[in-house]
Amino acid sequence: MDLVRIYECLCDRTRLRILALLGGGPLCVCEIQEVLGEPQVKVSKHLAYLKSRGLVQARREGNWMHYGLPARPTPELRANLACLQDCVSEDPVFKRDARKLAAVRGCACAPAVRSGAKRSHR
Repeated sequence: MDLVRIYECLCDRTRLRILALLGGGPLCVCEIQEVLGEPQVKVSKHLAYLKSRGLVQARREGNWMHYGLPARPTPELRANLACLQDCVSEDPVFKRDARKLAAVRGCACAPAVRSGAKRSHR
């Protein structure tokens, strides 16, 4: 993987936040959306960008798309993701994201269903 492609992805704070979240394991788009507080279309756009450059993988489960880090990342990507994880522990935004993820993991879709709101999961 070309380092320029990696750094093009890492130069956006939202994409950094997504990659940091995915460092804890695969997530549904709605979980990422819930943590970031961003519209689904914006989250999906960033995920598509990361996927097109090989930084994330996607897997469909019924109506839901789950994204995760590559099973076999290149050494360059592995080193940069490790650096990101080191930085995450120091930044208040990433700390807040981790706390929010712990609260919504596995149930981010449920609040929308209970309230009757329609939420896209793609």
